Amino acid sequence: MTIAVALVSGEPQGKAAPASVSQSLVALGMPHLTAYGLSETWLLKELGHRHWQLIAQASGLPRAMFRDRAGDTVYAAFCGVTILDGRLDTVCEHDDLLIASDIARVSRTQFASRHSLSCEGRALGHVEMLSVFVKRDAVGENRSIVRVAVEGLASMPLLPEFSTLTSRVPMLRRGEWTEHLGFRTDAAPMRKATMVLPCPSQDFNGAGLLYFSSFQAAVDRVEWETFGSKYPALTTVSREIVYQGNVNIGEPIAIALRGLRETAERLDHWYRVTAAPSGRVLADVFSSRAQANCMT
Repeated sequence: MTIAVALVSGEPQGKAAPASVSQSLVALGMPHLTAYGLSETWLLKELGHRHWQLIAQASGLPRAMFRDRAGDTVYAAFCGVTILDGRLDTVCEHDDLLIASDIARVSRTQFASRHSLSCEGRALGHVEMLSVFVKRDAVGENRSIVRVAVEGLASMPLLPEFSTLTSRVPMLRRGEWTEHLGFRTDAAPMRKATMVLPCPSQDFNGAGLLYFSSFQAAVDRVEWETFGSKYPALTTVSREIVYQGNVNIGEPIAIALRGLRETAERLDHWYRVTAAPSGRVLADVFSSRAQANCMT
């Protein structure tokens, strides 16, 4: 596989500006694909890494290594990820994937990015991501994650396309909503929650945190167990994940269906992910899934 990367940014040496990057992946292969097109899990991991690198690039740093005033390592944890107009099932082996990205700083601790996907001239959708700088308040304790500021990062203009994301995600995280995407907060769980024990070698990242893409992957597994016989080839049309917490290695999570809409070809649902047995909310995952048009 050949990877061609073109980077465009503002002035280096700490003078932050909007940053953009276009990357062409030539001859997509097995790591990038599922039985029904482009792998959403791979895509989120790739865009998460790109988001992190773009923060460094836009800040004039040679590497994405950030520390707070106390000298502690700081990470960019995602608080919201949205997939829009997804056509991931139209991607096949050996296709060329183009990702065009923009990033902006939206507060002292937050950055937002938008990634436009295309393949062979076809639009595949957009992914929006909102991150916050965090660190552990207690060593080795993922339940002690706190928001922190990183000194020396210049301000960046907020691009218009980020305005909806940066207002919606905080509202959802604070629970200041009664209805979203047709789902209501007063809905009781529709089925008994599925218990999942995340695996350290598969679900946690290098910082020892349950990786943001693992939430979506766990929901897909529960969806498959519940609806796979009726919908055997689902692919994501849109998805919104709002993150609120994390767990330690060895701590189980519970995934409960809170809302559902079904048609012959489409499955829309809201799953809530909580820590077990405390019930502490970790994420809300709103998904619109449709039968894939083709197999790779």
